[in-house]
Amino acid sequence: MANQKQDLTVQKKHHTAKGFKHDASFKIKIGEFLRWRFKRKVLPPKAGYHTFNQTWFEPINLSLPDDRVWWIGHSTTLIRLNGKMILTDPIFSKRASPSQFIGPKRRTPPALDIEQLPQIDFIVISHNHYDHLDSQSIQQLLARFPHVVIMVPLGLKRTLLKWGAKNTIELDWWDCKTIDGLTFSATPAVHWSNRGLFDVNKALWCGWMIQSKIANQTKTVYFMGDTSYCVELKEIARRFPSIDLALIPIGAYAPRWYMKSQHIDPKQAVQLYDELQCHSAIAIHWGAFELADEPLDEPCQLLNEYKANRHFNLLKIGGTLAINHIHSELK
Repeated sequence: MANQKQDLTVQKKHHTAKGFKHDASFKIKIGEFLRWRFKRKVLPPKAGYHTFNQTWFEPINLSLPDDRVWWIGHSTTLIRLNGKMILTDPIFSKRASPSQFIGPKRRTPPALDIEQLPQIDFIVISHNHYDHLDSQSIQQLLARFPHVVIMVPLGLKRTLLKWGAKNTIELDWWDCKTIDGLTFSATPAVHWSNRGLFDVNKALWCGWMIQSKIANQTKTVYFMGDTSYCVELKEIARRFPSIDLALIPIGAYAPRWYMKSQHIDPKQAVQLYDELQCHSAIAIHWGAFELADEPLDEPCQLLNEYKANRHFNLLKIGGTLAINHIHSELK
């Protein structure tokens, strides 16, 4: 009973009277934002955008068997687990913005269009920033898959209902929901949320642990969402000691004085890979949108320098990796 009370206390530390918080999360400071924007100078990839696109894109092959993940682009992945299809943070639009006329422009296309997707059973959303929660993509997906189950962190269900979602489930950190043989658990992240000037941190942000269990075998896929580094994230490894495949962001980290409280960089991505005891990983959240100051080709170069012999994979857009199970059951 004491442990249950302690877990409940930890769970609620991030709640406030006006929304949500994490003590290490990014806090908006207008002066710092203007300093960053006025000094901003994003360099193109060394070989240019066209060559970068050719290098990091391959035709997607959805006919491959087994449980696996395909990288669609940015933080959008397609996961097949226990016969179910799951989309993470779907964005298929040309800009990560409330308008398709201004805002961060997509530099590499998604691996496929919404019309080419197979039947989608679940969509998981990590938070409400425009490069993760794209209204145009969601509404197009709902038109194709009106009964899809959408998993969101606290505070986002109302938004999805406005967009026409019929089956939306919102969870707090450490809460879980089992549907059709899959268990979805919302995990902490060190980030923030907003879609306008007056809704900062009114909705929660999270990662997602997705598990399937057949007989004594549990497969675990961890979609990290967006996060900065914090030692408290080690708690995830304690609660989920067998992560078969992690989807870890590596982009939008420069300059560090401004981005370090919003996103991990490639070195910290490797650090989290180790601390969470991941058995394998795919790098996401890079190569599509210029959201920070590093060129598109820098995150993959740095990850190659830091990852050594770890199974931390750099896929091409459209590339895929099988979900190989390591342990027969959770410890």
